Amino acid sequence: MAESFDVAKVEAALVGTRFAGRVHHFPVVGSTNALALEQAQAGAADGSVYVADEQVSGRGRGGHGWHSAGSDGLYVSVLLRPAMAMTDALWIALATGMAAQRGILATTQLLVDIRWPNDLMVDGRKCGGILVETSVSAARDDGAAMLRHAVIGVGINVNHASFPAELEAVATSIRRESGQVWQREQVLAGLLLGLEQEMEWLEEELRGAGTQMGLLERFGVASSWVRGKRVRVDEEGGYTGVTAGLDTRGFLLVAGDDGVLHTVLSGGVRPS
Repeated sequence: MAESFDVAKVEAALVGTRFAGRVHHFPVVGSTNALALEQAQAGAADGSVYVADEQVSGRGRGGHGWHSAGSDGLYVSVLLRPAMAMTDALWIALATGMAAQRGILATTQLLVDIRWPNDLMVDGRKCGGILVETSVSAARDDGAAMLRHAVIGVGINVNHASFPAELEAVATSIRRESGQVWQREQVLAGLLLGLEQEMEWLEEELRGAGTQMGLLERFGVASSWVRGKRVRVDEEGGYTGVTAGLDTRGFLLVAGDDGVLHTVLSGGVRPS
């Protein structure tokens, strides 16, 4: 029997945030992102949250599936309507990675790494992933296309004790790494509180009113993958090299073994 999910416990932690009163729970869905996108089109409010005990058609970046064991993981999608240009959409994924890192640390004392742009890692194995899907409004008079909405999907392996054979070598969970079972409500609340802070900082930064270290600089500190990591990249026919920071748009730079400074546009970064 699926473990019950206490929405009230999550809501109690979210008072005063954009997510307060907007957490929607479902026992089973096809995909929380698909559901959130449908609700976005129907006019759902900024800060709406859709969390499921189980997904039967969970998906990650690049069309990959996401293993969504019933009640073991956190499967959630968040609808945001930020005043941001389409060209800044990548920053939402980076900010969400920072939020997940902060939330997991605050809740479980486990420090996860962030593999650019969207993977949550512990000791080289994946414990979570992020998928951001956006809709764009018509360009303004100045030519800038603005986001109509962004749906942020986050999957976190919380209490998985085991994985399918094909994933055992590459996946892990918070339970496996900490030796303790955790309440999904706690992990979700930590994630959303982290996301509230990260989005506030990001929106301030994009308005030119930021008082914190910039997102790209903070991401570079939070992720061991941004600089000095030997990687292979499945783009441009595939190449290897060493990561060399982020460009001004947030894309990863790799100093290739071929002597070229490559800009990674769509992920697929793995250790070499």
